[in-house]
Amino acid sequence: MGILDGKTVLVAGVTIDSSIGFAAAKAAQEQGATVLISNFGRALNITRRIAGRLPSPAPVLECDVTDAGQLAGLADAVREHADHLDGLVHAIAFANPETALGGKFLNTGWEDVATAMHVSTYSYQALTMAVRPLLSRGSSVVGLTFDASVAWPGYDWMGVAKAGLESCNRYLARDLGPHGVRVNLVSAGPLNTMAAKAIPGFEKFEQVWADRAPLGWDNTGYDTAGKAVVALLSDLFPATTGEIVHVDGGFHAMGA
Repeated sequence: MGILDGKTVLVAGVTIDSSIGFAAAKAAQEQGATVLISNFGRALNITRRIAGRLPSPAPVLECDVTDAGQLAGLADAVREHADHLDGLVHAIAFANPETALGGKFLNTGWEDVATAMHVSTYSYQALTMAVRPLLSRGSSVVGLTFDASVAWPGYDWMGVAKAGLESCNRYLARDLGPHGVRVNLVSAGPLNTMAAKAIPGFEKFEQVWADRAPLGWDNTGYDTAGKAVVALLSDLFPATTGEIVHVDGGFHAMGA
């Protein structure tokens, strides 16, 4: 018996299997959930192939979170497979590595900043509201962040976007709480994902983590973060919302 038995979950933003989104979808299935996954554009074909690596077949939906039309049709697309959702996972972020990351903070133009904020911050609210009609009392929304309380080397406008995401998480928790919907974030340490590889200087993150995290750190531990997502999707945290759960080996709690 799994902690998600009988629940239906949409994991948005699954591209490849070396990602927290995929790990969350896999762990959710292993804990008894019916899982749907989504992506868009050229990545959609990759997602369809990757879906075959899950323990059970999962429907793949198309949703570009910057496309108002696709967001408007998302609930109906879900209804082709399920009449409700018990959980939503937002595993979506993007900033142009050529202009908005890698030490270019002072010279990034508004167009690239706007893209980072739209995809990485605003889409958390937009995606949640797109499926809001399917979320009933007791359901859970979980997003993914990387500690935005400090400035990181090379993270630049993605760091700003993540700070916005963390604030958005609190406001969503405030407004959806009266409807019985919980909203939380998982803040994982640096993982060797496709998104991380696009960050110039990402190796600087990894160099300090193993030394300072009291539990140590495995930069391929996608499953560790995926399990935390599943725990928040379950009924084991009925009174937890607006929270950021750190899955970083304890790094965030250590001083210099």
